[in-house]
Amino acid sequence: MKLNLIKSIDKNYDVIVAFTYENDRESLKKYFSGEMFLIDKVLEKKEFKGKKTEKAIITLAVNGHLTELIVVGLGKKEKIDNYELRRTVYSTLQGLKGKEFLVIADEIESSQALAETILISEYKFDKYKSKKKDDKEDVEKTFDFIGNIEVEALVEAKVLNDAIVITRDLVNEPSNVIYPETLAIEAKNNGDKYGFEVEIFEEDKIAELGMEAFLAVARAAHDRPRLIVMRYMGGSSSDEIIGLVGKGLTYDTGGLSLKPSTSMDTMKSDMGGAATVIGAMTAIARLGIKKNVVAVIAACENSIGGNAYRPGDIIGSMAGKTIEILNTDAEGRLTLVDAVHYIINNEKASNVIDVATLTGAALVALGTTTTAALSNNDDFYNKID
Repeated sequence: MKLNLIKSIDKNYDVIVAFTYENDRESLKKYFSGEMFLIDKVLEKKEFKGKKTEKAIITLAVNGHLTELIVVGLGKKEKIDNYELRRTVYSTLQGLKGKEFLVIADEIESSQALAETILISEYKFDKYKSKKKDDKEDVEKTFDFIGNIEVEALVEAKVLNDAIVITRDLVNEPSNVIYPETLAIEAKNNGDKYGFEVEIFEEDKIAELGMEAFLAVARAAHDRPRLIVMRYMGGSSSDEIIGLVGKGLTYDTGGLSLKPSTSMDTMKSDMGGAATVIGAMTAIARLGIKKNVVAVIAACENSIGGNAYRPGDIIGSMAGKTIEILNTDAEGRLTLVDAVHYIINNEKASNVIDVATLTGAALVALGTTTTAALSNNDDFYNKID
């Protein structure tokens, strides 16, 4: 998909999308002065006010070319936020046919959120489908923007979208494709491509570090663990290091506290935190962020076997503390406790952001639109948007 910033409407488009606030048609008047009489009449007939989720489709002749104008309501200006904007944009784009699109963005407060949503709306993961919904060659779409938007916003949106795609692809891959070794390879390949250092520790080195909790979880798995360390030193004059830790359970059976089969098919995604920090590192490096960032992933599988760790066991940890195991399906905190200790003590991280699919109860409590967060540093937490 191509994104361009233009100054005037001087080519033909299959679809033009204009976002308007409630009872505000100034951006329409600005770009469609000659067609405004017809637009007003159609909107009045459709009783379109610009309220949230309202949509009106008008067929117009623009530059002598027949095109569809989609007028989308955003509701009251003071009540729209990025979340509502993204939902509105995403729902508008679903099912749109064509190749050339124009977005009128005069009324959009966050042009980057707009561009990000347009880009990610095209995401799909169908590489393993033998018969896709549309076997025809995909047509590359072009979105031109006019109005309240900057080139920098488009560039950053593209970088962030690429990072999201990397993250989603890793999460969507099955566990026979992405396991600790191949996850480490993916991190290394991205580091080589985008410009950050990647160091991979195999099991003997992990044992030398004293990561007993991490290795207890990994003990019964056929695919052996990897400790993945990614480093980007973009603020070399500063001693501050931001630490990112991602939960890297490439598959979680629950261990001897075995999950029910209905809860197990999605456990390939228990490395969502790891995928997120890999994606984040690609974006940080590509944007040339003037900060020092280190990311750590303790990658392993929580499997069953004769040597699996058991409820009732007491194990050690890198910090030298002992841990009593009551449920082997609480494996994430065991791998993370060693990863967090490592990043603070060995990589000297000043602040740490730990990203994890931990725990399922957060989804039950908060649903799919709110992320659970815990912090012991309110100042640092409030900097995270």
